[in-house]
Amino acid sequence: MVDTDIKNRVGVLGATSLVGACLLPLMIEAGWQVRAFSRQAVGQSGDEVEWQQLAVSSPTPLVEPLVIRLDRQTTTAKSLLIPLAGEGSISFWVCVAPIWVLPDYFDLLDAQGVRRVVVLSSTSRFTKKDSTDAEEQAIALRLADAEARVREWAESRGVEWVILRPTLIYGLGRDKNITEIARFIRRFGFFPVFGKANGLRQPIHATDVAGACLAALQASCAVNRAYNISGGETLAYRNMVARVFSALGRRPRLLTVPLWAFRLAVAMLRRLPRYRQWSPSMAERMNQDLVFDHREATRDLSFKPRAFVLLAEDLPT
Repeated sequence: MVDTDIKNRVGVLGATSLVGACLLPLMIEAGWQVRAFSRQAVGQSGDEVEWQQLAVSSPTPLVEPLVIRLDRQTTTAKSLLIPLAGEGSISFWVCVAPIWVLPDYFDLLDAQGVRRVVVLSSTSRFTKKDSTDAEEQAIALRLADAEARVREWAESRGVEWVILRPTLIYGLGRDKNITEIARFIRRFGFFPVFGKANGLRQPIHATDVAGACLAALQASCAVNRAYNISGGETLAYRNMVARVFSALGRRPRLLTVPLWAFRLAVAMLRRLPRYRQWSPSMAERMNQDLVFDHREATRDLSFKPRAFVLLAEDLPT
């Protein structure tokens, strides 16, 4: 069991991600002192969040990873090697970057005296495993392999681990799911679906994912466990898309197309950077139920996700 104190320091990897943006305010409100790490350019440090930009110059892990620490009085970045095992060590960590990134920073966590780590994976490790798209199969394998590596590393060092696997994440107009549907609708005025598109979905808001991360950081009963976390409402794919139309103030226009036409359209759209991740297998999954039970997360993490309601702030600008 991990006893936490209101002033405990926590390290966050992937702090500029969608879930990271939702997580930091929750942590501050809960009384944590946050050291936020990101590979992207970051903002100015303050009293509650100390930002550090990770500079990855080598594919192999560094014993003392180089970071860019932002001066509290200016926005000037200063390069230095942080004193890993000394003053200001961090026992608690949350990784909201892709889970396969975490092994690159095992040395950093080791040196900081990590005691518990909460990591985001995805239910895609199950839903894309049997995809007809080789790239999606590779993602599923990568997720499963990364989960295994995290468990093996943590258990070999006596580190407590919690893995969270969210379903389809949306929110703040920054996700790659609902936001991309909204952008497509705005651009073309309709949305293509294959067949009846009645496959069930459970969209989960990024803030609810962040809340689960925070709860997992403190819950003693969550030690060395993996949880599937899904949204608070289950609805058919076509109804999910119709909700997006409504949120945009438009009448739903779902165009049913044959699979061959969907494949052709995707091949053309993938030439555009925004749609590079689209694949014909997306159409096939429109009629598959991608539903996961989150009762264990409710029991152990008091997880209570919201229904699928799109606010203005959840739509792209």
